[in-house]
Amino acid sequence: MTPESGRPWARQLGSALGARALEAARLIASRATDPGLVEAAVVLAAGQTRFPQSVHWDAMSLAQGNTGQAILCAQLHDCFPEEGWDRLGHAHLTRSVAAIERRGGAPPSIFTGLSGVALSAELLGRGRHYRSLSRTLDGRIALECLTESAAVRGRRGVPVSAFDLISGLSGVAAYLLPSVTERRVHPALPYVLRALVGLVLAPGRPPAWHTPPPLMYDEEQARIYPLGNLNCGLAHGIPGPLAIMALSSARGVEVEGLAQAIRALVRWLLSHRHDDAAGPNWPALIPLVDDGQGVTEGPAGECTRSAWCYGSPGIARALWLAGRALSEDEWCRTAVRTLEAVYRRPVHERRIGSPTLCHGVAGLLQVTLRFAHDTGLAIFRDAAVDLTEQILAHVDPNRPMGIAAVEPGGNLVDQPGLLDGAAGVALVLLSAATHREPAWDRVLALS
Repeated sequence: MTPESGRPWARQLGSALGARALEAARLIASRATDPGLVEAAVVLAAGQTRFPQSVHWDAMSLAQGNTGQAILCAQLHDCFPEEGWDRLGHAHLTRSVAAIERRGGAPPSIFTGLSGVALSAELLGRGRHYRSLSRTLDGRIALECLTESAAVRGRRGVPVSAFDLISGLSGVAAYLLPSVTERRVHPALPYVLRALVGLVLAPGRPPAWHTPPPLMYDEEQARIYPLGNLNCGLAHGIPGPLAIMALSSARGVEVEGLAQAIRALVRWLLSHRHDDAAGPNWPALIPLVDDGQGVTEGPAGECTRSAWCYGSPGIARALWLAGRALSEDEWCRTAVRTLEAVYRRPVHERRIGSPTLCHGVAGLLQVTLRFAHDTGLAIFRDAAVDLTEQILAHVDPNRPMGIAAVEPGGNLVDQPGLLDGAAGVALVLLSAATHREPAWDRVLALS
């Protein structure tokens, strides 16, 4: 399969549905960017959720904070440059920067730290503003990610937060990647890529990037996987580094072993496919077992949800990007077949009942829109229509943000943030309903 390139971003919805999606996006965005309404929703959500440790507000966070709202304002300004969204975005960015200053610093990560703030400044300024802020943040990011890159080198067994998109080096690299129009490569990016390549190509078994129980994020996972595991999710697992390495290669950023590492990860992912009746699928995690000769990879577990964060949609995007970067058409064909299988599954089997981005319908829609743009295939346009209708069915003007996250069991939470809340839904609806390319989705390693 030879992917199309150079085509401008185009709305994938018909005029009537596009108008409805845009109306919903503007309704949600008007509330999710209003500081007073956001503050009230944060308090409300804290009392609604059944997962209080996961629902919080951090001003400098892209996932659940003012940085995410600033990115929404940046996209709104790109779509509607005469409406003053850049000024509102500046107010949110100012809160993010103030939070960093109060703490005396922050990690370099993209969803919870400096890279996310730097990206929001880049998208808001489009190279014309925030130059001093960007230089300051870039210096701090370079120093922090060089330290984190050195800490990964030579290790066997790491927490996923060392390399993943959410908290790790892959997310930092998503910010450091040059855009299509840029020629300058951030000087820290090759160091990050070398660290990721070294982790992938380190000899021995299990793979050096496995996570042993003491480094897992909760005691329950450590109990289920007493010898450790390997993570297959785009958000927290090895598809994240694969996508970032592929994007780097496609941009002409090369380090020794990069193509070899990309090929190694594609082989590894394909070897752990766990197909169901619909087609290609993957589990969330691969357990480590003792085969009598030492610790090695066990059989694939149960297939997971069909989301951006975990499951075949995120993996499909990583495979597609790898196929484009190394001109491997069969990887691209596998990626397309993988998404086709998602659409064949009944909606309830996808296990993405929330309209939101991370593990909801909006995440699957954003992946679908990228495939629709890259391939021009009708199946992706048709799927975009179906998924948009699913999201619009959740829009409720009577709720504080115009839409609510849906927790397991149907519990509604009025989350305003980007990753699990209203801001992310608004961004995806703008992607579907306008002709403005969603440059923001680099944070998801989709572009």
